[in-house]
Amino acid sequence: MATGYLSTHVLDTARGVPAEGIKIALYKVAGNSHSKIAETVTNADGRTDTPILPAEEFQTGTYELIFFTGDYLRETGQAGEDPLFLDQIPIRFGMADQDAHYHVPLLLSPYGYSTYRGS
Repeated sequence: MATGYLSTHVLDTARGVPAEGIKIALYKVAGNSHSKIAETVTNADGRTDTPILPAEEFQTGTYELIFFTGDYLRETGQAGEDPLFLDQIPIRFGMADQDAHYHVPLLLSPYGYSTYRGS
C-alpha cells in the first residue's frame, strides 16, 4: 500500500500572509493528456484541510497543480488591470518515490511566483 502523499501551502509574499481561498486543481499527466483527480481550496493558513493526494490514492508519475490565483488577487486589491498577469499558475512536477511526502508550496505576488520541493 502506498504511503506517499501530496500537500501544498500558498503564501502571499506581497502582503506577508497565508493566501486563503485559492482554488487548486490537481491533474495526472500522461503525454499530452490531463485527467483531473482532485480539487480543493486553501484555508486560513494557506494550506488545504487534507492532503491534495492522500496516501491511499498516491501513485508515482507526472502531475500538474493549477492554482487559480486571479480571484484571490482581485479580492485582495492586488490584481491590476485586466487581463491579469497571473490568473492561473500551473506547476508540473514528477513524483518518483512511492513512500515520500511531496510538498509543493507556492509563494505568490501579483507579478511573480516561486515554488520548490518543500518538506
